This record gives sequence, C-alpha cells and structure tokens, in this order.
Amino acid sequence: MPDRAPQPVDRQLPTDEARDLISLVRDIAQREVAPAAAEEEDAGRFPRELFTLLSESGLLGLPYDAEYGGGDQPYEVYLQVLEELATARLTVGLGVSVHTLASYALAAYGTKEQQAEHLPAMLGGGLLGAYCLSEPASGSDAASLRTRAVRDGDHWVITGTKAWITHGGIADFYTVMARTGEEGPRGITAFLVPGDAEGLSAAAPEKKMGMKGSPTAQVHLDGVRVPDSRRLGEEGQGFAIALSALDGGRLGIAACAVGLAQAALDEALRYAAERRQFGRPIADFQGLRFMLADMATQIEAGRALYLAAARLRDAGRPFAKQAAMAKLHCTDTAMRVTTDAVQILGGYGYTADFPAERYLREAKVLQIVEGTNQIQRMVIARHLAGPESR
Repeated sequence: MPDRAPQPVDRQLPTDEARDLISLVRDIAQREVAPAAAEEEDAGRFPRELFTLLSESGLLGLPYDAEYGGGDQPYEVYLQVLEELATARLTVGLGVSVHTLASYALAAYGTKEQQAEHLPAMLGGGLLGAYCLSEPASGSDAASLRTRAVRDGDHWVITGTKAWITHGGIADFYTVMARTGEEGPRGITAFLVPGDAEGLSAAAPEKKMGMKGSPTAQVHLDGVRVPDSRRLGEEGQGFAIALSALDGGRLGIAACAVGLAQAALDEALRYAAERRQFGRPIADFQGLRFMLADMATQIEAGRALYLAAARLRDAGRPFAKQAAMAKLHCTDTAMRVTTDAVQILGGYGYTADFPAERYLREAKVLQIVEGTNQIQRMVIARHLAGPESR
C-alpha cells in the first residue's frame, strides 16, 4: 500500500544550498550507510571508511568556518544532517556529532595560529576526534575530574584516565580536559592531544547493550607530553569551554535521537502496512493508528524543539536552557517511540530479524550521554528558578 509507505521528512530549509546538502546526505545514507548497518552493528564493527567518505564529502565540519575547511552551515542545517545520518545508522550520526564536539574547543577558543595549523585536517582531512571530559569517578560531577596536567618548561605532562570516550582508541585527536590548578571548575584547562602521542593508550572497548559498532573505551594518559601550543584557551578556562561545547553537543544528541525515533516510526509504518490480521492490514485498526499518530507527533515536537534551540544559537542568543530541553525531550521521545515500534511489530519486534529491537537498545544510551536526563532537568530548573540553596 504505497500511500502508507514512509516518506522522507519534509524539511523547512533556509537556502537552496541546504536543500542540495540534505539531498546529498540522503543519497549517502541510503547507498552507503543503511545497507550494512544491521550486520555491522551486530558484529561490533566501526565503519571508519564511511567517516573518510563523510570527510571527503565535507560533512565532518559543517558548522565551522570555510576558511579552515568547514561548511559554513548554520546549526539549523547541520543538525538536520545529523538527523538524516542517525536515521540510517545511529553510530554514524552520533559519531559525526562527537567529532564536531571534539573540534569545538579549537574552533571556538583556539588562536588563529592553532586553527590554521590543525583545523583543516580535523574538518576535512579524514581525521576523527574524541572528547575527553568524563572519568571513572566523575561523570555528572565533571568539575571533580582528577586527570592532571603539570607544566614542564614549554610542555605539559598529562596523567590520568578518561572514561566513556566515544572513539576511544581509534581517534586521531582527543580534546582533553585536565586539572592544572585548584580544585573545582576554575582549575581545569583544555588540551588538544594527538591520538598517537607517546603514553596515550585505550582499554578494550566496553561491552554495551547497544551502539556496538561505536567503540566506547577508557583512555589512559601516562605522562603524555604536549607542547603549550596545544593548550586551548587560557589556563583555568577548560571547564567553561567544556560546558559551552556540551550546549551544542546536546543539540547533536537531540537531533540523533529524533533520527533514531524516525527510523523506528518508519519501520513500524512499513510493518503495519504489510502485516495482515483478520483480513486486513493492521494499520487499519484504531488502537494501532493512535499509537502511530502519537509517535509521529512526539517526533515532530522534538524536531521543532531542537530546531528552535539551533536558531537561537545561530542568532547568537543564549540557548543553554533550550538545548537541555531538546536533549531531554528528544531522547525521552526516542525511548518511547522505539518501545512502541517493538510493540507494533509484536513478536517480530523482539527478534534481531527486524531492526526495531536494535533501535530500542540504542535509544537507551541517548538518555545518558552528554549529561543524563536528570542533569538536563537540573539545568532547566536552574534557568527557571535560579541555583539551588546551599
């Protein structure tokens, strides 16, 4: 029943260039990303060659300056690219989001000399980045991190362990937050660490519930020496840089969550149109139709929320509250929609023969990464009611 087949998302894009960009991304997603997604996720294989293709296609630096190899695209457009990629395979959409996050400190706080030296390779030279803030004992309380950088002449010596690092062990560069001064947020500094630095190593990837194709690992820094020319921003500015990066990163997670939810809805629609019970397609039954309507409405609301936050960012206005709201709503939506998709497929939804069960497993992590949804609620409440009394 072709009238019930899933249709591409009808996007409101600001320019013809953006429309062409989305067409390019959809073509890459359909030809290169989606076909091998299930097999490679099951095998735990990271598609590095896809990221090389994305880099060659100009998709790893979209929100950054064209002067350094970026795409000069507004966040409003970049996030919709992420959504399209995540609809095809979350590992790819999330990987682009993490790479963009890892590039942010240099792009926003680096000197002109640093940007000219490093950004072209990071944005269009086939490199892959990782972002290192969390540690085994400091996740939500990131300001208590223990990794330390000690000055030694014109170098810094970094020692510590970072945890839950997407692309850990395979990244070409790591944006690392390390303590250079006093306890608390004011004693943290950001550094750009090469992936092949002596003393840097990664543990075996974590064995995860979902996202098996995306390696997540501890990263160990054992006396890693980096020159002061790889310090990003001022000494003690690292935590502010990290929080600023996460505001944009949370929008990336929101867009990826909407993409994953869209994939689950598309699968549910396909199945409901084809599966017949009692002599007609199950899409004819009101109970199921209402589920599909609710799923689609939640997705549209999430898309509108992340785009509204992106437009604030593009206009240079504060958007931290809206970013937290988007991350919270969109990832909760992904969890609800993927759960409903499994329900619509019934027993088939619980098997690996259909992608719905993978979507459900993948959705869970989005409520955790880049600030748990409990942390997002704290951020939103502080914007509404002020900081907590002490």
